[in-house]
Amino acid sequence: MRPDGRSNDQLRPFTIERGVAKFAEGSCLLKIGDTHMLVTATVEDRVPPFMKGKGSGWVTAEYSMLPRSGRQRNQRDLMKPNGRTMEIQRLIGRAMRTAVDLESMGERTITLDCDAIQADGGTRCAAITAAYVATFDAMQWMIGQRMLKQNVLKEPIAAVSVGIYRNQEILDLNYDEDSNAATDMNVVMTESGKFIEIQGTAEKEPLPVDALGRLLKLGNKGVKELIEIQKQVLGL
Repeated sequence: MRPDGRSNDQLRPFTIERGVAKFAEGSCLLKIGDTHMLVTATVEDRVPPFMKGKGSGWVTAEYSMLPRSGRQRNQRDLMKPNGRTMEIQRLIGRAMRTAVDLESMGERTITLDCDAIQADGGTRCAAITAAYVATFDAMQWMIGQRMLKQNVLKEPIAAVSVGIYRNQEILDLNYDEDSNAATDMNVVMTESGKFIEIQGTAEKEPLPVDALGRLLKLGNKGVKELIEIQKQVLGL
């Protein structure tokens, strides 16, 4: 039995709310269980120096956890993000760049600020899932400003965690499960079932090949459910 009584292939209860930040070009608040993630999208009519003159756009991300988003207070990254923060925001940026037709954006940048208001496991996955919604709305804003003729997102993407907990293969780990898992994995996928990124670690025993296949199948199930709600919220 899982700590919260869910079945092994069941997501935590989740909601997706768009347009929660008045002044941002796109924004989304995703609540999945006790993890609450706010993502805002900012559009700038320029690109980083290394992209200048290429006629292509850029999508980047910053990630943080508010000091009391977790069970203990964490320090703010006032000077330089720590290693974990850097890893997560690079993951979010890579995932979203895969989802966007950057050449059709022109030389413009979308910056995604991903802030964990409350953290109970799966914050990086929640950030990616919410970032898609915020980016979609930023694209719609750009259309309204005649910066784009159409939305240049290729297809919906989402992310979810899977793992081995008490010898069981489970979907969408909360903090208690994540901190005691024998294997923990994050799966980022497209609506069409293609993998963008897989991050996994066996904490105790090495993971058998057949178990990996089952975990990826479980992740695919969770991603499809998340994308279905994304599409409902966006009216797609």
